[in-house]
Formats: sequence, structure tokens, C-alpha cells
Amino acid sequence: MDQSQENDNFIDKTFSIMTDIFVKTLPLTKVEKEGFIYYRYGMNAQSKGKYGEALEYYYQALNVEEDPYDRSYILYNMGLIYASNAEFDRALEYYLQSIKLNKRLPQALNNIAVIYHYQATKASEQKNLEQARALFKKAAQYWKKAISLAPNNYIEAQNWLKTNAFY
Repeated sequence: MDQSQENDNFIDKTFSIMTDIFVKTLPLTKVEKEGFIYYRYGMNAQSKGKYGEALEYYYQALNVEEDPYDRSYILYNMGLIYASNAEFDRALEYYLQSIKLNKRLPQALNNIAVIYHYQATKASEQKNLEQARALFKKAAQYWKKAISLAPNNYIEAQNWLKTNAFY
């Protein structure tokens, strides 16, 4: 086993142990504990690239989790999975749902902007300039929101906004 795998296993095991302690010691309801456990299992599967399994756990977590803040992170992670599989429309759905529940989720706002920028670039390559311009404008709007929440992040987006000030 190489060093990186050993570190990953150590981190995974440490995270699992800490999470178990967290779930056992906090005054959580049975449903809250169940939602958190499903979420943890989903994150673990996602980190191993087992996206189908991760989605199953996230769907189970959504079925029991009632807290909007916690639900926003579940939806965000589902968006990550769909985006990583180039299912951008579906990823957008989940990112948009996540920010409906948690307006202070800059990473979701950034990812929405990235998808719109990608779609705008594709539209531009296909000479659909009106659609490209509308999508670039949407990307700019979401990047501005993300940057306002995390001003030290998204440097490439900040540079893009500076060079494309008309958006």
C-alpha cells in the first residue's frame, strides 16, 4: 500500500471515529442521527468514487433530514456528483435547490456559475451568440454572489469578471 492510500485510510478512519463520537454524544433525535449517518455514508462513498452508492445514501438522508441547512449540503453534494458525471442540467437543479435552503453557500453559487460559463462557451462555439451572452451574464451574476460571500476565493472568476466587465 502506498503512502497516500495509508493517509487516506487514516483520514477516513479518523473521520468515522470522530463522527461516531459526535453522533453518540450530542443530544440529537433518532431522526437527526439517522440523517447524519446517511450523510456520512454518502460522503464516504463519494470520496471513494462510488457515486451511485453515495446518491442512494444522500437520497435516504434527504428523506429523514428536516433541517434546511443540513439539507442544503446534502443537495450540494448531489450536485457535485451529477456535475462530475457531466450531467450539468441535473447538477444545476441540485445546486439551485441547495441555495434556496442556504443562501450563504458560495461553493454552490460558484459551481452554478461554472456550469453556466461552460454552457455559454459551448453556445459561443456553435455561433449561438445570443444564448452565449445570456449564459455568460448568468455566470457573472452567480460569481458575483459567490465572491461577495467569499471575497478571498474564486480568483479566476474575479479575473474573468474584470476582463469581461460588461457582464
